[in-house]
Formats: sequence, structure tokens, C-alpha cells
Amino acid sequence: MLELSLENWMAIIFLIAFFIWGLAIFMFGRISVKHIEYEMKKEGIEQPIWDKGIGSIIVTYSLIMVFPKLNPTIVDYKAVRRHTRREDKRLAFFLQFSSLIFFTVMFTVAHLYGPKA
Repeated sequence: MLELSLENWMAIIFLIAFFIWGLAIFMFGRISVKHIEYEMKKEGIEQPIWDKGIGSIIVTYSLIMVFPKLNPTIVDYKAVRRHTRREDKRLAFFLQFSSLIFFTVMFTVAHLYGPKA
């Protein structure tokens, strides 16, 4: 019988967390961000110039949805909140939670198995 060491289990957990985080980013970008930008474009609000292609708007929109008191000046947060649907909020929570889990696992693995200085 194949027995896995703690290091192997940590690698498996890391990969699972990485794929779930990637799925959350993909789903939020393709469903929520696309919807919000479409609705904002109908109102005449353009996508920020600073985000052409790098995708940091995904994090900004999800933070606006998860934290209601957050009012960043780099995007029109009122328009984002106005066009947010219930499923968008769920995806934003999923994205933030999976990010928290992934980075926690990543830093734990780096601390336990990284180079010792």
C-alpha cells in the first residue's frame, strides 16, 4: 500500500487549492466582470484605462462586492454595486475565500519546506 508523507499531502493540498483558486478567478471574470462591464458600457461608463489586459479589475470588483464599506476611487464603485447580482456576490465571496485558502497553504508550504536561511 502506498503511504504518503506529510510533504506529499501538503503538495496535494497545494495543488487542489491552486486549481480551485484558478477556477474561482476564471468564473468570476467570465460571469461577473463580463456582466458588470456590459451593463456599465450601456450606461456609457468605460472600463478603466489602467486595466487593459492585466486583469486586476477582477480583484477590485470582488473586493467592492465583499466589503460594502470599501469605496476605491480607481473605479466607479457605485456603478459596480448597482449592477451586482446575487450570483456575482456569491462568486466574489468564493473568489476571496479561495484566495485566502490558497495563499495560506502557499505560505505554509513555503515556510515548512522552503530554503532555510
